[in-house]
Amino acid sequence: MAGVEDGRWRNSAKIGLASLAAAVAETATFPIDIIKTRLQLRHGHSSGGAALRVAADIWNKGGLLGFYNGLSPAVLRHLFYTPVRIVSYEYLRTSSSDADTPLLRKALAGGVSGVAAQVLASPADLVKVRMQADGHLLTQGHQPRYTGIFNAFRKTAQSEGFLGLWRGVFPNAQRAFLVNMGELTCYDSAKHFIIDKEICEDNMFAHTFASVASGLCATALSCPADVVKTRMMNQDAVKDVSLYRNSFDCFIRTIRCEGIFALWKGFFPTWARLGPWQCVFWVSYEKFRQVSGLSSF
Repeated sequence: MAGVEDGRWRNSAKIGLASLAAAVAETATFPIDIIKTRLQLRHGHSSGGAALRVAADIWNKGGLLGFYNGLSPAVLRHLFYTPVRIVSYEYLRTSSSDADTPLLRKALAGGVSGVAAQVLASPADLVKVRMQADGHLLTQGHQPRYTGIFNAFRKTAQSEGFLGLWRGVFPNAQRAFLVNMGELTCYDSAKHFIIDKEICEDNMFAHTFASVASGLCATALSCPADVVKTRMMNQDAVKDVSLYRNSFDCFIRTIRCEGIFALWKGFFPTWARLGPWQCVFWVSYEKFRQVSGLSSF
């Protein structure tokens, strides 16, 4: 009985610490995320200075607070998303020795964990994207659609039905599979490689190096699905005609109209956010686990 209770405490601690570390990372990197989202919502070809122009527009219209439009649903999302994927991955990858776990098993564990977590957190993700897009409406002289997070949830459910909160869930889940397959597998493998090769000990330096590698891997794999997800989730179902019929239609029409590299639109802001996000999250999470007496991830 004591062993069962101890296991429950460890799982509860992991869930709480993952939520806390994710909230810290999300708040620290959210301004980059909103720039990335605005870039992905732009149609046509983007020049190299597009990110700077988007940032300038956000600053001119909303000042510093404009960079945090949609933060509350983003943090709410991670209270569900991050603990589920982190704890699930640790459970699914389990073997006699983490270092001996086959790479394919880690990749599948990361992908499956990401899908399960994203389906659960999809409503909050949808509201986050739409609240971020509201800032884009302001730059065009239009009134925002929502006054806050609860208003966004209520209006979406009223106008599109309860299941409307899961609009874009399929491209969302596809992206989550790729992101977590890249992020969790790469971080896990890179950290153990660094430690096993005695490049450094299991400390902040190892966690930082591994998080940089995982950020690059996750961005390269997930950016096309992220572009499709963002465009699908921002569609308003109350309009007479939707721009895209489904995620595959969005994928094909984006390539046809804007070229294949449009699927990596927002790559550098995405990587510029994922890199710091990974670093802040993993260093914080590993430190929180150490302080709480839990083993390293």
